Amino acid sequence: MAPSANRRSGHSRRAQYSTFIAYSAGVLGAVIGAAFLLVSIFNPGLFSGARAMGAAAAEPGGEVLAGTRQSGRGVVASIEGYFRAGSQNARLKRELREAKVRLVEAQAVASENRRLKALLGLAEKDSKPVVFTQITSSSASSTRRYANLASGSGDGVAVGMPVRTETGLVGRVLEVGRWSSRVLLVTDTESVVPVRRARDGLAAYAQGLGDGTLRIRLINLGINPLKKGDVLATSGSGGLYRPGTALAVVTRVTKDGAVARVLSDPATAEYVMVEEAWAPPPTAGPEQETPAP
Repeated sequence: MAPSANRRSGHSRRAQYSTFIAYSAGVLGAVIGAAFLLVSIFNPGLFSGARAMGAAAAEPGGEVLAGTRQSGRGVVASIEGYFRAGSQNARLKRELREAKVRLVEAQAVASENRRLKALLGLAEKDSKPVVFTQITSSSASSTRRYANLASGSGDGVAVGMPVRTETGLVGRVLEVGRWSSRVLLVTDTESVVPVRRARDGLAAYAQGLGDGTLRIRLINLGINPLKKGDVLATSGSGGLYRPGTALAVVTRVTKDGAVARVLSDPATAEYVMVEEAWAPPPTAGPEQETPAP
């Protein structure tokens, strides 16, 4: 006879055991959960040691995960930096160009301040300046050598006044306007300056050659005592140029003199000082005897 389809579990011991174990496990789990709940409420620190042991056990895995995250961030940053490198490079190049411009400007200002301080110190020591001014232009290709100043009669400039920089004589004022003036440079062929050798006072004349150099002609002909490297300064003979103003240095010795290079090049000088023309002090004549009465 076939078994009934509505057969209950009670007729099978295996099914009964399974049902009992399931119920027992559920009740046991509920009891353990209730116990843990009561312990967490009344004694929260009871399982702190167990939690610490669990954290220590999980620490290696956490370190691996943290390293993985850090590596991933590095890869992302590298990819982002690769795509942003072009714009950053352009920005850095632009900032570098701007910094170079600022550096050049600062160096130019420092050089200008040094030149102005040198001129002011020169004026304080041995001359009476009429005006400090700028050279607005100078001839470089013509055989005639002139320069233009940004000051004229309105600033006290007059014809014949010497013009110099902190390094030496430049020339003398040739023409004067209201707010500008023209200077005949010492390198012009029409310029003749009485000079002396600085170390022993050897007298000579310096005449411009029109090419930026000077021809030194000795007053006393004979054995040429000039040597390469000799420094020449104005002697003050005939007035106009104050004695002792540096002028040139000998670069080549000739049979009757030398060729010298001017110490103050107007092409590189920006500021100059115009000073009063110098006049030698009058020499006292012999005392006249008073006739006896």
